[in-house]
Amino acid sequence: MSTDVWLPIPPQEIEGLPAGPRYLFWDGGDSGDQDFPGDPADCAMYVVPYLKRQPVKVRPLEHLRRVQVVQTLSAGVDDITARLDSIVPGVRLCNARGVHEASTAELALTLTLASLRGLPGFVRAQDAEHWQSGFHPSLADRTVLIVGYGSIGAAIEDRLVGFEVARVERVARSGRTTERGPVHPLTELPTLLPHADVVILSTPLTDSTRGLVDADFLALMKDGALLVNVARGPVVDTKALLAETQSGRISAALDVTDPEPLPPGHPLWTTPGVLITPHVGGPTSAFLPRAKRLLVDQLHRFVNHEPLRNVVLTTGA
Repeated sequence: MSTDVWLPIPPQEIEGLPAGPRYLFWDGGDSGDQDFPGDPADCAMYVVPYLKRQPVKVRPLEHLRRVQVVQTLSAGVDDITARLDSIVPGVRLCNARGVHEASTAELALTLTLASLRGLPGFVRAQDAEHWQSGFHPSLADRTVLIVGYGSIGAAIEDRLVGFEVARVERVARSGRTTERGPVHPLTELPTLLPHADVVILSTPLTDSTRGLVDADFLALMKDGALLVNVARGPVVDTKALLAETQSGRISAALDVTDPEPLPPGHPLWTTPGVLITPHVGGPTSAFLPRAKRLLVDQLHRFVNHEPLRNVVLTTGA
């Protein structure tokens, strides 16, 4: 029976791992298959390296013929679902729910506040040693629309509470009721968008959300509104976004882009009113402690044949 577990964090740095499996360190290695830490046929659980490009993450998949679990350390699993045909049937794919909520929500608020209060302009003025004051919008008294109300969306709302926003609206794939109020289905976006001052995207990338923020979506946003994307780049139609931001009708703060990485010379870099960070929602000091706790818990569940957390799908099901 397969007993190896491939970890992208050295196992000696993770306290509390259960006895039983053989823990092997692999964080993506070099470009050749020979750098695998052991025989892929013996790998029972593959923990996907974090902050690696997709070709690195998926390279072992076709070799893991008896793997039982693929665990990502990212909230999104789109890099893996794009290559499900490489994974044998019956494998549980799990995401990192519980790991990135704090850091991603912090960045969503950082981007929102920085954009509204004009921080990019102040930084450029500082570089020029120019005292440049000005009047800018506040987050207080604004209506915020969160598109993608999972654990990260809820964490964003947690952090909005102290900013005296006028209203928070919530949207997810399907509607439901929470302690804070209703979560509207995606079909209600046309009635919600015209009233939102800030639209924060925290939805996963799926077939239903790819290109969700298209020309029609953006046209429904009110003049002067801010779009914040901490989800995935392809959720937004870049061409449509450029048309709206270059006109100055709306502004945008983007932690993710399409394409990504954003190449030199791309017009998003120089469009006024667009703030860009290089996909840094997750990699903070909050990551490792939470990632380690998740792995220890998952591995205890795996060894003891208990239900795993965060199962997104089972291949072949």
